[in-house]
Amino acid sequence: MQPVQLRLIAQQDNGTLAHIIRSTLLSFDAAVPGTAFYDPELDTLSETFQAPGSRYWVAEQNNTVIGGAGIYPSPGLPAAYCELVKLYLLPEARGKGIGKMLIAACLQSAGQLGYTHVYLETMPQLHMSLPLYEKMGFTRLEQPMGNTQHFGCNIWMLKSLLH
Repeated sequence: MQPVQLRLIAQQDNGTLAHIIRSTLLSFDAAVPGTAFYDPELDTLSETFQAPGSRYWVAEQNNTVIGGAGIYPSPGLPAAYCELVKLYLLPEARGKGIGKMLIAACLQSAGQLGYTHVYLETMPQLHMSLPLYEKMGFTRLEQPMGNTQHFGCNIWMLKSLLH
């Protein structure tokens, strides 16, 4: 078994990542309106993450894409804030520290791009990710930030990159 490698998204990853995201949401009964399941850009993530101030990291093992996560300057967020987006892993890749690796890469990219805070949204169906977010320094907010269009998410978290 080869070690997990992280790399930036490429066009050939689009279909695999869309499948990972959709199948994960389906498996947790979270394929509802107002979630990533219905995002219009889901099938063209590599193009979406060409936007200035964005990065998307792909986790790969044994030449197979097993998940990914990105940062994006979502509409309506304060200046110097970005959003941690589309963190999804195949079932067999969960619980092995790969999510932590992806979040760490995203946080490092955010700092390099000049962001001071990273925001995220999730939902109760994906509760298994909350301890990881908290371990990585995210704290809960009382209300959403920005205009992500993810009205299906009702857990909001924020991490400061300022030391």
